[in-house]
Order: sequence, then structure tokens, then C-alpha cells
Amino acid sequence: MIGSLKGNVGYLGHDYCLIETAGGVGYRVYMPAAHLAQLALGAAVKVQVHTAVREDAILLYGFLSQEYYDLFELLLSVSGVGPKLALGVLSAVKPDAFYLAVQLRDIKVLTKLPGIGKKTAERMLLELKDKVGGLNADSGAEIGESAAAGGSGAVAEAMEALTSLGYSNAEIVPVLKKIPAAETLSCEDILKQALKLIGMK
Repeated sequence: MIGSLKGNVGYLGHDYCLIETAGGVGYRVYMPAAHLAQLALGAAVKVQVHTAVREDAILLYGFLSQEYYDLFELLLSVSGVGPKLALGVLSAVKPDAFYLAVQLRDIKVLTKLPGIGKKTAERMLLELKDKVGGLNADSGAEIGESAAAGGSGAVAEAMEALTSLGYSNAEIVPVLKKIPAAETLSCEDILKQALKLIGMK
């Protein structure tokens, strides 16, 4: 199994790139949109690789960071989720936002992801609830622990609003953790407190 690849970018496609190694072999590697956007033709690159073996093909999925690779592997552990679906999720959401949605049991956020229907989202919540806490303890675990079973969409809506204002998930999550009982508040109240906390930094 191929675990990583190092070489130069020989081609950039819509959902994959071609990595040409020093040995003269070119590998087609499927990657999340955000990672492909960071690549340039001819540039040196090293990616962590998941090798998916099918009856009719061997496909490579590559990631520029450990965080994305770990989430990809985690998604594959959910019954009914294959590499193509997992890659679509990673092209649509950052890992910390996904972990937070699972911790908050926010099915609304999950069903907005490409290829994720209500049944798949419910399976994700069921099968990942115990795994995500340990993997991402410093990204909103305190909010997740106190969230109600159904999860309120207000936190997710507030995250979306803050993202649209130009804040990154890395800035948003620590602030949300400081808001007492955030999951019980309305989106408007969460936004007010979050913006106040951000302004105090």
C-alpha cells in the first residue's frame, strides 16, 4: 500500500492531480478542492496517501495535512461511506467544523454536505460520537459535551455567519467555547457574544 508520495505536480485536474516522482512514474491522486487549490504546476509536493483497492481499479487519495487525512480515514469507518463520498465531504467542510457538528449532533450541518442524506448523517452521528471527542478534544469538545441530544442549529448558523464575515474556523471555535451554554442560545445571541469576545482580543 502506498502511504505517501513525493514529487512534482505534472498536471492539475478538476478533482485530482498527477504527481511525477523522481523514478519517472506519475501517480493520479484525488484530493480535496482546498488542497488542489494550493498546488501549482511543476511545484514540489509531498502528500499523505490512502490507497483504495477495488476490483477494477486502485485509486489514490492524497492530503497535504495530517488533519485532513485523519478525518478521511475516520469517515471511511462509517458504514456506507466510501472514498468518493468522504472526499466530497472534505472538499466542502474543514475538519474542525465537521468535528464540531458531530459533537453538537447538528444533523442540519451534515445534511448540507454533498452526498449526505438524513440516514447517512444519522449513521455518522451514531458511529462517530465516541470517536470524535477523543480526536478533537480541543476543538469545541466542551460545547459538544453539554449539547442537547438533538443539537440546536443556532451554533452552526452562528459559525456560518462568522465565516461569511471573514473569520476562520480556527478563530471561531475557541470563541464559541467561551460562551456559556452556547447550544441553548439563539443564533443572534451567540453572534453578539462571539463578536464581543473577538473584539476584546
